[in-house]
Amino acid sequence: MKPAVLLVCRLPEALGSRLRERFDCHELAQLDSAGLEALAPRLRGMVASGESVVGRELITRLPALEIISVLGVGYDGIDLAAAREHGVCVTHTPGLSTEDIADFALALLLAAAREVVKADRFVRCGEWASGRYPMTRRVSGARLGIVGLGRIGRAVATRALAFGMDIAYTGRTPKADVPYRWCSDARSLAAEVDFLVVCASGGEATRALIDAAVLDALGPTGVLVNIARGAIIDEEALIQALQERRILAAGLDVFCHEPQLAQGLLALDNVVLTPHMASTTDATVHAMFDLTFTNLAAHFDGLPVPTPVS
Repeated sequence: MKPAVLLVCRLPEALGSRLRERFDCHELAQLDSAGLEALAPRLRGMVASGESVVGRELITRLPALEIISVLGVGYDGIDLAAAREHGVCVTHTPGLSTEDIADFALALLLAAAREVVKADRFVRCGEWASGRYPMTRRVSGARLGIVGLGRIGRAVATRALAFGMDIAYTGRTPKADVPYRWCSDARSLAAEVDFLVVCASGGEATRALIDAAVLDALGPTGVLVNIARGAIIDEEALIQALQERRILAAGLDVFCHEPQLAQGLLALDNVVLTPHMASTTDATVHAMFDLTFTNLAAHFDGLPVPTPVS
């Protein structure tokens, strides 16, 4: 018999059809409490996304659960402690989207600093005929701060070097293998840079790490970019800082309650907003599909899973 697998998120058909060929798949959204209870003794696997919330209650309700395969890099919505207690392996798809996300971080940085979106509207609305567009913020040669110098943070730094930028970073500990300056916390880093790019992991340790004090340290000519997790930024503090021009601009690909966005953000003209798309290039997405499937299949074939979380 095919192993029974619970799908806790909507999946693209390219991955869903492949999973259904190999596994007995059941969508959580289609099950009521009684239906889930009836299936629970047979559900041995689970597929989630990087935005899924899989808490202790759900894990505890599935006594046969052996593996959770996450489609995405982030897994902060998965209760890892509960998974370990119940002997459940958790896997994800790291590394595949690093280059695309780093590319997009620089795209947001440039769009926010050089006001690309506003300038596009300026041209489309026929305002160019009335005069030149106002001056914008220079990027080349500026000071860049990176919050979280993991794979993505390092890739952002590599790209920033091509712009002649001076690079500093913050994280739990200094990295011995990089030449960039280390700052002990986000506030001291923000005070030293012109652009602040958030690349840190999500979770309680980094929740609201970028708060009003950090934004004030970044200052009225500073630009903030977030391609990590929405909850890392105190969104209300950011809205207020943008409204009051206590920072110059922001470029955001992630949000606290996506896909719903705060009305305050939508009303601002000094923030570039994109729909959590930094990693969604064709090449990366299909590679993530492959690894999500491979992690699940390897487990049930009795092979080592390629990318366990721990």
